[in-house]
Amino acid sequence: MLNSPFFEKLTQALETVVFSYGGSDFTLAKLIQIPLIILVVWVLVRYIGKLLHKKIINKRIGPDAALLFKRIYLVLCIVIIVFTTLEVLNIPLTAFAFVSGAVAIGVGFGAQNIINNFISGWILIWERPIRIGDFLEVGDAKGVVETINTRSTRIRRSDGVHMLVPNSQLLENTVTNWTLIDTMARTHVRLGVAYGSDVVLVAKLLNEILSETEAVLQTPAPSVIFADFGDSALIFDAVFWVNAEAEASVRKVKSDIRFAICAKFAAHNVVIAFPQRDLHIDGELTLKRH
Repeated sequence: MLNSPFFEKLTQALETVVFSYGGSDFTLAKLIQIPLIILVVWVLVRYIGKLLHKKIINKRIGPDAALLFKRIYLVLCIVIIVFTTLEVLNIPLTAFAFVSGAVAIGVGFGAQNIINNFISGWILIWERPIRIGDFLEVGDAKGVVETINTRSTRIRRSDGVHMLVPNSQLLENTVTNWTLIDTMARTHVRLGVAYGSDVVLVAKLLNEILSETEAVLQTPAPSVIFADFGDSALIFDAVFWVNAEAEASVRKVKSDIRFAICAKFAAHNVVIAFPQRDLHIDGELTLKRH
């Protein structure tokens, strides 16, 4: 069966020399072998990379270190695969000298942005100014870093929407990292009480609420500030520190404190102020009866 005319023609077709370079003949069979070998080896490399990544994560090593190891592993494997494939197929490296010219042309026509983001991604992983799991404030958006890819960083915003930010923008623009050093953040709840209220009692009640709220850190100690005399209220700020791993957690703590304020103030007959306006009429007001 292998000696049939069909297989003889197929063998002749595969042995057909497509082009020659540097004394080496590149047959159709050799050109088919190149992508097949690379594909098989690459699938194997990716599978081993996933296993190693899982083992690193299971050893409680940070996700950033695991991602950096995975990147270096893949780059080394790519280099080894390329050189090994060329060596096995007896293909001289000079045969791909044209690639450098193509890359140079690509850079001239706009690949600078791609290369910039690629290098920025490595800087982010290596220097770790932004890490996986950090809570960032980029422009008007806030969210948690999920992964740092080659070209962009994926951030899950507080509203659940995913946002892709080019790596270069995270290095070139101002980015607020809430969890760069630690997760502690200071915030406050502002409220106004009616004029005539016992301000000493108000401050006491607010301090009690801050000390009783479990999510409020007691070091640094919370404080109550008599902020201002407002148009319709005496303004107080309850200032405190929390572990701010995400914006939602901060909003939850502030909501709990507001609930506690309403309950405690009502129990002590402290009136939370609302806008009031006094109307003054010049002259006499006459009512006519019909």
